Amino acid sequence: MSDYSGSGTGTQPESTSLSPAEFLLDARAVIAAIETVIDGKRPVIETAVTVLLSEGHLLMEDVPGVGKTMLARALARSVDCSVSRIQFTPDLLPADITGVSIYNQAEREFEFKPGPVFANIVIGDEINRASPKTQSALLESMEERQVTVDGASYALPDPFTVIATQNPIEMEGTYALPEAQRDRFTARISMGYPDQAAEAAMLRTRETENPLDALAPVVTLDRLRRMIGHVRSVFVSPAIEQYAVAIAAATRTDRELRLGASPRATLQLVRASKARAALDGRDFVLPDDVDALAVPVFAHRLIPARSGASGALGGEALADITTRIVAATPVPLGASGAV
Repeated sequence: MSDYSGSGTGTQPESTSLSPAEFLLDARAVIAAIETVIDGKRPVIETAVTVLLSEGHLLMEDVPGVGKTMLARALARSVDCSVSRIQFTPDLLPADITGVSIYNQAEREFEFKPGPVFANIVIGDEINRASPKTQSALLESMEERQVTVDGASYALPDPFTVIATQNPIEMEGTYALPEAQRDRFTARISMGYPDQAAEAAMLRTRETENPLDALAPVVTLDRLRRMIGHVRSVFVSPAIEQYAVAIAAATRTDRELRLGASPRATLQLVRASKARAALDGRDFVLPDDVDALAVPVFAHRLIPARSGASGALGGEALADITTRIVAATPVPLGASGAV
């Protein structure tokens, strides 16, 4: 049900941050590496890299066969770090994810055997095919970067990112992710179908080789930590913070929504905006960064007031509502972003 590579847990001391030029060079190398596997999806790839660099978690929702797992594997392979993959199925148990304590007869004590969640990048394939009980095994790890088993807590590797795929909830054998689980994902993206040219090219190349086989890491784990350090140093003005808070507050009072964005969502929107600014070569956040990420960061967290708005159509409607709220929220004075 899972394959686990890499060892070593706990947080590591943060390395020296990169210069903007070094950061851009590495980030573009990661994006270019993923594009050798996923063709014609640059905005989706950039959002996935943004989530990784903002120390968040990514949810990819779409119909089967459009490359969700391929994108997750390509992103994981572009970085030289520990990676595990969990295939979520109805019979998967929480211990299959977190690990279990086994009695060691020689030592006469229980010994913890870590599960596949102990990796820098964890790929959860078809996460909504497991029961809600099993899905909840990821809650602590995604928020607190640790796992508690039998009363003992174990730190997860640093950095730690979950990249999960799921099928639309109307499809057979799926369970809707609970609100608490969705709220822990920084962003949700959809792959969409490829254009005809990209699909025709896939037919020609995939018959003879798998592009993942030729994909080698382009950045080391230490380099990734330094890239994350650079993103942390990006400046966010008080006006930008006020703008993000205003958008979140508007979702909580909108007449079309029963549940708006949480404070965690606001925090992740700002963090993701910092990563987007860094990918754009800036050391400060602009309102455009917030606007561009509001839908992928907020929409999957919202619950519509009308019960009929669910699934794929509901997702589109929630994206439209988020876009409307962003457009109606005035940008505060002094939100140019620069110091």
